[in-house]
Amino acid sequence: MNIFEQAREGARQLNLLSEDRINAVLLHLADATMEAQGEILEANARDLALKDPADPNYDRLKLTPARIAEIADALRSVAALPSPLGRTLAQWTRPNGMTITKVSVPFGVIGVIYEARPNVTFDVFSLCLKAGSAVVMKGGKDADESNRAIAALIHRVLEQEGLSTAVATLLPATHEAAAQLMQAVGLVDLIIPRGGRKLIDFVRSHSLVPVIETGAGICHAYFHHSGDLDKGRRIVLNAKTRRVSVCNALDCLLVDRSRIGQLPALVEPLAAKNVVLHACPEAFEALDGHYPLLQHADDGCWGREWRDYAMSVRVVGGIDEALSHIARYSSRHSESIIADDAEACRRFTREVDAACVYTNLPTSFTDGGQFGFGAEIGISTQKLHARGPMGLPEITTYKYVIAGDGQTREP
Repeated sequence: MNIFEQAREGARQLNLLSEDRINAVLLHLADATMEAQGEILEANARDLALKDPADPNYDRLKLTPARIAEIADALRSVAALPSPLGRTLAQWTRPNGMTITKVSVPFGVIGVIYEARPNVTFDVFSLCLKAGSAVVMKGGKDADESNRAIAALIHRVLEQEGLSTAVATLLPATHEAAAQLMQAVGLVDLIIPRGGRKLIDFVRSHSLVPVIETGAGICHAYFHHSGDLDKGRRIVLNAKTRRVSVCNALDCLLVDRSRIGQLPALVEPLAAKNVVLHACPEAFEALDGHYPLLQHADDGCWGREWRDYAMSVRVVGGIDEALSHIARYSSRHSESIIADDAEACRRFTREVDAACVYTNLPTSFTDGGQFGFGAEIGISTQKLHARGPMGLPEITTYKYVIAGDGQTREP
């Protein structure tokens, strides 16, 4: 029996577990994670030793005692959430007396291909377990030591709980393993890639298993002519610099031409974080001599996910031009408007085609935990099945249960 067949058998075992039993496993893992933080940090240090600290992805890879405590808290949060399984989504009775019930059920086996974020190993396992699915994980080579230490911990907990370790499988960090996962038709029900555009495009192009696209974020903030400067300064700073390597980080600031005189004040806090601004000619002229890290933008700056201490800045002639820019360059992840004009906010939220659309808030809130989902398995940027932060309900499917009393269909 190969690993995918074992995962399928493990998923069948999960169907027999009660919600209380699953919650107990998650709480056990939360406690075990805190107890094992030393070995996890040692493994993570081996990964970090091979990474340039100047690389923005270094922060994505790095684990700390505080981050491990956050991971343990997230596991407890998932355990505290209501089960997404067995919910009656709809029910009706046909004229012949036949009753149809739409019920939420597990996917079965979910594959996740992800890059250098070892916390994802905890996130996807906890969510898939709570949603009744086995998970097959293929992490990136940058985090391989960390991921293997985390997977070993998960397996210890599963064994102590008397459960099959096949419900959480970590594949080797190789291209061959990814190819096998993407070809496991009939054994794996769904694949979710988490990472940059290159990874997502590769999985979408090569997978024979259905794919939900997640992760790539080209995020904009539009400072409208009615925008409050103090709010704008705080929103832009947080959206750009809270964590520059994540998919909800701000990539492009659009500024209304009527507010160009306040552009230096709007971006001034970014200088302390050493953010390089790639500015259009108008923005460059307004910022020249007022902002220390300034470069001329070229065509490649628009529609670019920076994942670094860098950002594009463009002056627009109003909301029409801002909406046109976003429509052309957005990855449909997260977009924000900073405005006190209620009609401008209404129009922005109505016309922007993105999974998450904000008014007077930073895009950094696009996160399952911030939405109250406990954790997330990814941010879906597509429109089929799920969109935005994917929590427990989004990683279940449904079936129809039809009950009758001997009715037959007319010829």
